[in-house]
Amino acid sequence: MFAMTSIEIKMNRKSLSGIRIFLAAALVILCSGPLLFGQLSDYSPQYGQAEMQYALPQTMPGFAPAEAYVSEQSCSPADQPEQTKFMCGVDENSARGDCNESTWNSSRLVPWENYSYGEYIGPARTPHVPTYRLRVDDQIEFVFQISRDNLGQGYRLSPGDVIRVTAAIDEKLNEATRLDGVVVMPDGTVSLDLLGSVLAAGKTIQQLKAELDYSYAPFFESPPNVNVTGVTIGTKLRDFLDSVDARAGSGGQARQVNVNPDGTVRLPLIGTVGVVGLSLDELEREINMRYARQLQGIRVTPILTQRAPRFIYVAGEVNTPGRFELSGPTTAMQAIALAGGWGVGGNVRQIVVFRRDKNWKLMATKLDLAGGLFGKRPIPSDEIWLRDSDIVLVPKRPIQRLAEAIELYFSRTLYGIFPSELGSFDAQIIGGQ
Repeated sequence: MFAMTSIEIKMNRKSLSGIRIFLAAALVILCSGPLLFGQLSDYSPQYGQAEMQYALPQTMPGFAPAEAYVSEQSCSPADQPEQTKFMCGVDENSARGDCNESTWNSSRLVPWENYSYGEYIGPARTPHVPTYRLRVDDQIEFVFQISRDNLGQGYRLSPGDVIRVTAAIDEKLNEATRLDGVVVMPDGTVSLDLLGSVLAAGKTIQQLKAELDYSYAPFFESPPNVNVTGVTIGTKLRDFLDSVDARAGSGGQARQVNVNPDGTVRLPLIGTVGVVGLSLDELEREINMRYARQLQGIRVTPILTQRAPRFIYVAGEVNTPGRFELSGPTTAMQAIALAGGWGVGGNVRQIVVFRRDKNWKLMATKLDLAGGLFGKRPIPSDEIWLRDSDIVLVPKRPIQRLAEAIELYFSRTLYGIFPSELGSFDAQIIGGQ
């Protein structure tokens, strides 16, 4: 004879939620106890900030005189503030040993304030890069100027130029070219009496004069002594400057172009020029060399008017993930600040930075910024500078992944199968005799 025993367990939605909250709180305390209740590293400087703000370094043993902190390039008292403000802190020179990181325990007096209320401007820091190299989407303005320098060689005639050809022994020749001169035709020739078409383009005036003396000699008993004079010259140069003339618009004789995705720009007369990877000085030499083959008397100066936009991407457990423009030097912690700070479940001990090298190959590194973000490490060695197109990923902490798994499997899956509208569910254990 078997007895049937029935044990009824009734659990409503509120009871399950309370249990889940209790379990989650217990896991947080177990896994994050050191983080929640940890103390900052002992920091007990010998001097209070208020007492040492204007203290001199020689008040502590081993410090250089205050004059050592003043720039040697100072020309007058007006160039430097009357007194540098020193505060207790650390810098990169505070580390004890070559391979150690500066800690709060190595605090000392450091020059902190040099410009008083002008501190927001800051010092004139070193250049961001030794030489700026052009890249895709940079905007360049090419300014065209007429060169007044002595070319060191004769001017070469071009189509459109007007010359006058005269000879003392032939009045008929003089009458034909005296008034308006002779225009160099598009095919590079001029039409002259007795000779017909004569090639003039590409020749200097002296070369054309010698050729005409030789050609006219059979027609006269004595040397003709032809004289060639330029009436209107530099036509090709004027036509070119007219094509880039912007005085009625933006002003000047200039042309603005953007660097194409293939790394080139296109300019009048010389066509396509590769510019990516060149400095402005290198580009100026290349452009002027190419124009010198086509045109005399022109000088071109490239000016960088706008840099290509640069972006970083911050993703993961941050408050406002997205794309942010790099308007200046930016570090990993600054990128997290741009994204509104890290979330509660963000694992700032294992931040991942993805980067593309110059050949677009992917590489990555891990950063531990917990000490810096929590104020324990004043100069964290993992605080690196970011590059264009870097991706900063703040991953989830294990406890956050666990909490999301509980939420997924219990709240969404279990309640999806057993909806709360049913009130409760019974678990019956049936036994027999």
